[in-house]
Amino acid sequence: MNSLLPADGSRLLIDGKLRQGGDGVFETVNPATEEILGLAANADAADMDDAIAAARTAFDDTDWSRDHAFRARCLEQLRTALQGQVEALREITVAEAGAPVMLTKGPQLEGPIADLAFPANLAENYAWETDLGIAEPMGIKTRRTLRREPIGVVGAITPWNFPHQIGFAKLGPALAAGNTVVLKPAPDTPWCAAAVGAIIAEQTDIPPGVVNIVTSSDHGLGARLSVDPRVDLVSFTGSTQTGRLVMAAAAPTLKKTFLELGGKSAFIVLDDANIAGAVGVAAFSVCVHAGQGCALTTRLLVPRASYDEAVQVAAAAMGRITPGDPTDPGTVCGPLISRRQRDRVLGYLDMARAEGGRIVVGGRRADRERGWFVEPTLIADLPNSATVAREEIFGPVLVIIPHDGDEDAIRIANDSPYGLSGSVWGADPERIRRVTEGVRTGTLSVNGGVWYSADAPFGGYKQSGIGREMGVAGFEEYLETKLIATAG
Repeated sequence: MNSLLPADGSRLLIDGKLRQGGDGVFETVNPATEEILGLAANADAADMDDAIAAARTAFDDTDWSRDHAFRARCLEQLRTALQGQVEALREITVAEAGAPVMLTKGPQLEGPIADLAFPANLAENYAWETDLGIAEPMGIKTRRTLRREPIGVVGAITPWNFPHQIGFAKLGPALAAGNTVVLKPAPDTPWCAAAVGAIIAEQTDIPPGVVNIVTSSDHGLGARLSVDPRVDLVSFTGSTQTGRLVMAAAAPTLKKTFLELGGKSAFIVLDDANIAGAVGVAAFSVCVHAGQGCALTTRLLVPRASYDEAVQVAAAAMGRITPGDPTDPGTVCGPLISRRQRDRVLGYLDMARAEGGRIVVGGRRADRERGWFVEPTLIADLPNSATVAREEIFGPVLVIIPHDGDEDAIRIANDSPYGLSGSVWGADPERIRRVTEGVRTGTLSVNGGVWYSADAPFGGYKQSGIGREMGVAGFEEYLETKLIATAG
């Protein structure tokens, strides 16, 4: 398909070498056409064991964890190499993840590559030691020094929806902090990860064993990272259900877990907002990448007096968005990642009908000859207790719910097991401030403000996760804290 992959498929990256998997190969599929793209290396348990061993050795027996300037140079080198191969990476990402090509100009590819500059800068300029001054605990004059050190071997498990953004959001800070990494990508997008592995192996000075990339058709292979005592931290992004399993598996070894999990975020429209403008943004955003984003605002809360108007505006906006070929620069809503995911989304729409919901627009498979497409769908006339308002669907589906004022909107927004993101639209700054203070969620957009940035932390409350990714807070997730007390 392109120069980043051998003619017979992708390779694992283990201990600095590109190799086939012990389980042979498996097929990766284009979700827009249902055609087989090619073959990916299929790792087995022995491959994962080799990867963990290589990462452990690289951390314990080399200077990687101590040489801050070298790590910064390697990350900048990786960023430059990725930028040099961006067109090949774009082709893979559109074909394998079904990502609309317009998104690869931003958060699906080019943005995350550019963002590697942030952890590279931290590697060299972070305050690794802090002098806490002299005190006399127990009458002993003591100078205290706070030292931050890498945690060790990181097991990173990533999903398929934004493979590069999430992959680099883990690799960048973990490596900048001085850790070594074993990355297990989702079986749906092995080429996206393997292509990065080939670049690391062939175009950077990152030492053998520092980054290991293990692709596999086995969803359970990543679980070995949670149970293996040689792994010090598991960084997982995915569903809340799987996150619970990761946390439980890590418990016997008491390893640290970072979990970025599901969401059912609320888009709150206050009664002094421009209803048409706000609702149009909400309707459009839930269709981007076919709604396959954990932080998308999939519950639209509007003033009861404006409910009918909001339904009409949202329906018109979603009705204008046609699921299409992700290679088309004008496509916003591409395919779902797999037949299984498409059928899961359609199953939720059947639940909505069964619970008395009104499908205002959409509600069916898109009228395309091939590919796993679902029409952008607006669901009305259901309470916040309905299944489609409680559970993460991961498709282009918006549920619209009326509220009876600011406090009621806060109540409905918080009436969820999740707390990942959200949005508030209004005119009165003081009212907006009270709403943002009341909503229990990790990120909030006000009147279209963008919270996503390399220097800003991202993560959730409640069952949306533990910890923060990106920003200094995300970098520090990969560090241990050591206090050194010197008498005298």
